[in-house]
Amino acid sequence: MTIGSTHNHPADLAIEPIAPVLPWAARFPNPPDLCFDYRRLVEQHDGIAQANRPDHRICIVGAGITGLTVARELLRCGFTQITLIEQAQRVGGRHLTVVNHDEQGQPSAPFEMGAMRMPFFNRTAEPPKDGRSLMAFYADLFDLRISDFPNPGTPWVNATGIYLREGQLDGEGEPELLIWKNPEGHTPPPTEKLQKVHGKWQRFAQRFAQQVAAIYGTEQWRSQWAAIVERYHRLSFRDLVLLPAVEVWSPTAPGDFGGLGMDAEESSIFYAIGIGDGSWGAFYDVCCLYPLRTAIFGFSSHLQLVHGRVDEQGVPLPAPYAALQTVPDSRGLQFQAPSYIGLAAMDEALLFMDIQTLGTSLYRQCLEREDGLLTDSSVCGLHKLADGRIRVEYRWQHSAPARAKNLSAEFDSVVLTTPSWLIETGMRLEGFNREMLPQSIIDAWKHAHWETSCKVYAPLHKRFLAQHPNLPQILVTDSFVHDVYAYRYDASHAQDCILLSYTWEDDATKLALFSDQALAAKCVQELDRILLRCTNVAEPISPYIDTRNIRIQRWMSDRNALGCAKLYRAGTYYDAVSLMKYNRDLSERSGLYLAGESFSVDAGWTEPCLRTAIDTVINLCAHTGASFNAGFTLDHYPEYALAPQRV
Repeated sequence: MTIGSTHNHPADLAIEPIAPVLPWAARFPNPPDLCFDYRRLVEQHDGIAQANRPDHRICIVGAGITGLTVARELLRCGFTQITLIEQAQRVGGRHLTVVNHDEQGQPSAPFEMGAMRMPFFNRTAEPPKDGRSLMAFYADLFDLRISDFPNPGTPWVNATGIYLREGQLDGEGEPELLIWKNPEGHTPPPTEKLQKVHGKWQRFAQRFAQQVAAIYGTEQWRSQWAAIVERYHRLSFRDLVLLPAVEVWSPTAPGDFGGLGMDAEESSIFYAIGIGDGSWGAFYDVCCLYPLRTAIFGFSSHLQLVHGRVDEQGVPLPAPYAALQTVPDSRGLQFQAPSYIGLAAMDEALLFMDIQTLGTSLYRQCLEREDGLLTDSSVCGLHKLADGRIRVEYRWQHSAPARAKNLSAEFDSVVLTTPSWLIETGMRLEGFNREMLPQSIIDAWKHAHWETSCKVYAPLHKRFLAQHPNLPQILVTDSFVHDVYAYRYDASHAQDCILLSYTWEDDATKLALFSDQALAAKCVQELDRILLRCTNVAEPISPYIDTRNIRIQRWMSDRNALGCAKLYRAGTYYDAVSLMKYNRDLSERSGLYLAGESFSVDAGWTEPCLRTAIDTVINLCAHTGASFNAGFTLDHYPEYALAPQRV
């Protein structure tokens, strides 16, 4: 639930740094670890750099948002020998937009089965696409239509319904659905108990963000963040919630902002309602730095729903291959054609839209070579050769065992973008000595914590929102369905959509036993039970749900993902950072580059995928002698810190 987003903190802080900012430094809010303005580098007319070794052979494993960004930006730099290998028969990875059709064949609203609400890191009163983020840059470049995401507790929903403890939060009285209306963005949640919990979170977040905003991007920032990390990296989120509050920050303990100061009952409520984007109970035992990053540095501000490359009526704009069902890869295998609908439109645009300065697209450039884009191909081995190249072994047409072939090719550099568990379970890495690939790096990706997640989506008859303007369109509950979202993309679709259940970690694992059909029925029945039990509602929702077209995504059992988001437990933050340092420190020696959420500490978001993609391009360009544009050099590019630093 959005207990922390009754306003768009910290995007609305009008605080400028107290000292000059460093060259190429990012603007607050932005992620804390590498304070760098990636957008400024990428949005240059000629891209990041100019390749001096354009024939350098590069293999990119995975054609999700990370792999496609790496490929496109390397192509802009002038590298021409780029190979993309994708295991699935579509591109986009965990950007998975599904479009249903009703009985008349008309499309219903898209379902975002993966990522669905995007931070653009814009400040309040600033258009999202003006935000200083890579997401904002590409959304603007590809003319993606966006709107404010209907998060709980925000002005973008008619109301939020809160159903805790079987509708009896105070343990007495008739069961009821608590109704939170917040049209201006400043109304606290209902009931004294919820307001007390809300207040404790707000006071902590405001103290923290105000101090951060004053020095973000300055010479002081790196040591300040190092002090914060050292203070909190051993604590879980649960620990932070119960940790006593510190009312006044002291410069003698610069990393210490205390905790939320909640008691056990307040913590149990907070467990269910969270800080900004749904229940956080599933994340209570992750390192507290993750929710701190989410709430303090802009990951929960002004979240956007991406409609796709469409007009205001939801009709796709003219774009390459939009009228087709499938398109061929470099060897003629058919894969899913672009529809430019929903968030997946971003991935499709990266591949299929022309690069203005080149007069061609990444897709067309790939088709010029027999190994430019290979779909339905599973990479099963990387072998470092004596001459310094890497042999990539893959199973072509792996989804059809009778036709599958074991093939290989040799490359100068390889970029791994896949979820790290897929590396461990599906690939052999041979020939890399410990100077190229330390055991600590292998252990870090093997021991990474990947969260499971389950989404249950259904079409919702338009008359529901029209006929029930007072019934909350968002429901937050401690029932097994947890978070429920009903919302409308636009009037052109035959139906709206409802996310019947959105769960993470243990809450998603609880649902693993049930078949899709059984789980769909169970979710609908549970929502009816809740609404009928509440004396101030007493009406079922099932008559408005198209139960024939429910779609379910279980990310842990998706063979192309093995998880939804990579997080890290308390005490393992520096392991995660070691993966982020790899490209700078060891890739020149190994020829191996690590990119994507697997090798980030932000987790569960598109922005870290984009940032690690550009990090890979920066370091690969540096290692091959490319000439950077706009006077940029690696001296301007900050480095990740592993060892604790003292202020």
